[in-house]
Amino acid sequence: MGKSHLEQFTEEELWKQYRETKDSKIRERFIKQYAPLVKYVAGKVAVGMPHNVEFDDLVSCGTFGLLDAIEKFDPEKFVQFKTYAVTRIRGAIFDELRATDWVPRSVRQKTREVEEAIGALEAQYGRPAKDSEIAEYLKIDEAEYNKIMRQITASSILSLNDVWFSGDENDKVSIGETIESPKSLEPEMMVERDEIQRVIVNIINQLPDKEKKIIVLYHYEDLTLKEIGQVLDITESRVSQLHSKAMLRIRAKLTNVRKGII
Repeated sequence: MGKSHLEQFTEEELWKQYRETKDSKIRERFIKQYAPLVKYVAGKVAVGMPHNVEFDDLVSCGTFGLLDAIEKFDPEKFVQFKTYAVTRIRGAIFDELRATDWVPRSVRQKTREVEEAIGALEAQYGRPAKDSEIAEYLKIDEAEYNKIMRQITASSILSLNDVWFSGDENDKVSIGETIESPKSLEPEMMVERDEIQRVIVNIINQLPDKEKKIIVLYHYEDLTLKEIGQVLDITESRVSQLHSKAMLRIRAKLTNVRKGII
């Protein structure tokens, strides 16, 4: 089957053929067609990562995710390959980041402690917790709290990719994916995903104004942190810090929802 012959078919027809034949020519076409998607996802993940995390390494890991997506995609089961592939690509990248354990254990512990403090305070007060309140809860001064927040800024992006709920191995969905709302779930999973998305939208609406704008601009409008900084007239590093705070608030609120606290 030559290249010219492949061009006679729609993508839907090619997926059907590939499911039946595993034709290497069709596979190569899909790899070439969706390679830019890997770079796009890797670019999103790279934001806020420490300098020792190489973009090319993220792309390499993401490529394995793309190959996995091509092998497992079922056009009768999922609506669009692109949204299904994004989940697989992102998952492969974060699996590798977890495997290399690039976030120090001490920072993971501090992240949990801050998240727990936010959850307890916001459940108690029914509003976003202030930095001074979080610091007091942790029995540290604000300077120390700000230092901790700088340390956990990069790891907060990873934390949003923890699995929030799952069915079979094709239906694992993270908080970040729920925010971005890929339509790649089974119908019965869509109901649960839609309910969680409703909860997350409600949580986002309760965020402090700047944090809410950053979440919307980054996850829904697809702006980079640098572009968001220009829109809000603040530095890129400040955008990153506020993004981290927003992520911790979302995770803390979701944990409270899970526990039935709110």
